[in-house]
Amino acid sequence: MSELDVVKLDYCFPSPVMRHVWADSAGLNKELRRHILARERESRGQAKSNIGGWHSETGLLEWCGDAGKTLVGRMVEMANHATTEIMLAQGVKPTEFGWTLQAWANVSRTADFNKTHTHPGATWSGTYYVDAGDSSGDPEKSTLLQLFDPCQGRTSTFFPGLLRPSIFVHPVPGLMILFPSYIPHTVFSHRGDRARISIAFNLRKEPYP
Repeated sequence: MSELDVVKLDYCFPSPVMRHVWADSAGLNKELRRHILARERESRGQAKSNIGGWHSETGLLEWCGDAGKTLVGRMVEMANHATTEIMLAQGVKPTEFGWTLQAWANVSRTADFNKTHTHPGATWSGTYYVDAGDSSGDPEKSTLLQLFDPCQGRTSTFFPGLLRPSIFVHPVPGLMILFPSYIPHTVFSHRGDRARISIAFNLRKEPYP
């Protein structure tokens, strides 16, 4: 037996990612879908990381009524929970702070996608899926979200193939994913049967950083 057999190997630079499918989201998603598609008909939208598709103005989803307020509340709840978990894991007593939140809706149809990007100036970023846009149930038609290791040198020079260079997220209605805003991410070209509807958001810790 070697004395190294009892030595612990630490992973020192992890990036926290939280996924959760909110229960009883069918009614909420129906309302969100109605408001988003109506807003799309009224507004030309914006061009950001989206190539094709529709990107709403950024705000607090005021135009989604009570459904928007409910979803914003869930965004904050998830960010609070994830942040508290990180603090406790590091032996830090959770403290109170505020969030500045911005959210926007995305509607993608055939061949629409989002190029690789990050969200500078924020703490957490996330996505909520209103409609995956696939009525066939075929996972091959899923419009995947891909999150990349922010340190690409790690996966290209340190035992390539051993550590994952990225992870993939399959859209599911009611799924909310939360990740640090420095993580590069992209959305694959949409191949579903219907419009894919999602809501992206940023939370900035105040005081920042």
